Amino acid sequence: MSVPSLTRLLFLIVFVVPLAAWFVVKPVRVVAPRLAGMMCPTPQVCVESSEDTELAVALYNDAVAFVSEGITPLRGKPKVAFCSSTDCARHFGLGNRAAVTVGKFGTVIGPDAWKAHFLRHELIHYLQSEQLGSIELTQKPRWFVEGMAYELSRDEDTLITGVSEKQRRQFAEWDQQVDPDDFWGEADKL
Repeated sequence: MSVPSLTRLLFLIVFVVPLAAWFVVKPVRVVAPRLAGMMCPTPQVCVESSEDTELAVALYNDAVAFVSEGITPLRGKPKVAFCSSTDCARHFGLGNRAAVTVGKFGTVIGPDAWKAHFLRHELIHYLQSEQLGSIELTQKPRWFVEGMAYELSRDEDTLITGVSEKQRRQFAEWDQQVDPDDFWGEADKL
């Protein structure tokens, strides 16, 4: 490869691809929530208003402990942007979703998702990305990805659609048959 070709390729990789992702895949904006006007009282927690700091940090700490102690210890420290307004949620491209996790980049929590089970659900997706790989996770069955998050987050008080309930049941059945010491190995085979 010639030097000019290598330079163009490097330019595309370093500048064009991230810039395109910023505008096209809006949830990826969780990488830099301050650019959306958010304040980050900790390196992992970002909020729109300082008034929300205490609640956001408590939800975050509880969810990290829940996932790390009850499922598998998190290796990283996921970043979470807590939106308290619809404008913020729109900026991050939530659309009709209450929350979204973008691989290991982080999570965006919408204004209606400031509840423990929502954050636990999203951190389970983060854990799945850590354990299985973000790209590999997209190849896993939906019943595993969503079913695990619904089942293990103890999401009891939300309206779960028939599809979500079916995914939860499928995951629970699979989980019953798996050796807990080889959970992630078996998940990797799906």
